[in-house]
Amino acid sequence: MKLNLAKRIGAGLGGALLLTCLMTAPTAAQEESAPRIVDEVVAQVNDQVITLSMLQRELREAKEALKQGQGLTDEQAQAEVAKRQPEIIVALINEQLMVQKGKEVGLAEDVERQVNVQLLNIAAREGIKTIEQLEATMRAEHLDPAVVRQTMRIEAMKSAVLNQEVDRKVYFGLTDTEVKSYYEANKEKFRKPETVTLSEIFLSAVGRPDAEVLAHAQRLVAQLRAGADFAATAKTESEREDNNGKRVAPESGGKVGTFAVSEITNKLIADAIRNVQAGGVTEPVKADQGYIIMRVDARTPAGEAVFEENRVREVVAYERLPKERESYLRNLRQEAYVELAPTYRDAVQPLLKTEPAVKTEPVKTASAGPAKKDNKKKADTKKP
Repeated sequence: MKLNLAKRIGAGLGGALLLTCLMTAPTAAQEESAPRIVDEVVAQVNDQVITLSMLQRELREAKEALKQGQGLTDEQAQAEVAKRQPEIIVALINEQLMVQKGKEVGLAEDVERQVNVQLLNIAAREGIKTIEQLEATMRAEHLDPAVVRQTMRIEAMKSAVLNQEVDRKVYFGLTDTEVKSYYEANKEKFRKPETVTLSEIFLSAVGRPDAEVLAHAQRLVAQLRAGADFAATAKTESEREDNNGKRVAPESGGKVGTFAVSEITNKLIADAIRNVQAGGVTEPVKADQGYIIMRVDARTPAGEAVFEENRVREVVAYERLPKERESYLRNLRQEAYVELAPTYRDAVQPLLKTEPAVKTEPVKTASAGPAKKDNKKKADTKKP
């Protein structure tokens, strides 16, 4: 059974470059007489190195991410990645430094436990009972379990280091005065938003005439507005499936959840529900693979601003974190031994934003001896 674990594991990690190392080509057997190819060193980071193969792997993953995420052609993605190569090298340097820092401050055991939990959760979602079975499935999909685990370990370590060394310090370092002052100056951010609770009936148009599916959806809307039970209709009609291809409506009754109206990013749905009161049903909404009928189960109006200290701290910290994290990484780079290969130095060094180490001239002591000796001679010949 094909489970597409690369996609699922990658989604769990998140980010355009976080799939690094997941996909590896099979290693061809080499004849004893074949020459060995030594990997080129791109940068040394303390006692570790970043190699050309590591960089090329990141570049390939970045290229695929641009093609899939932004719809770029192969040539466009290649050109964009080439421009970003210095940034990607800096990201690899930062990664090495955070992994080293995590080991230094004793986070390795917690990270390993976290990775084990993540793998067990993936196995559970896929209906796999043991890690051994999960690893066998990975190999069947041309994934190296050791490489997958290492990738997850690196991402978990980066998150753990930033959380302990930066995020927590920013969050708990805010004074009561700072928190209250920020709230008073930004009350709109803490106003309780308008929310809607939604249910849906999804009709797939895959392999069917679009007009036929739309007509069926319109008939269902008429029945629902005439008093038909929405949950019961969803259980029999809705075709939404989970990752395993199982229909979800028989258990959920079509319920989707509660959302802040301002955070509904699908414009078609946002427009469809805008003026629908609680209990109302929308017209069929065109989706990528069919039509959706939405029911507004409940609607809660926006409320007055409310001071909740933890919430205010979260907002302030969130705003400050990008700058604080970059400052932390810059300090890590400044305190580390980072040596770039000449090929990459001119493009990458300015992005490191570090000051070059001050080189002091060695104390010249070679002439001190003779000078003293001359003085000694003068002292010996000096008349009393």
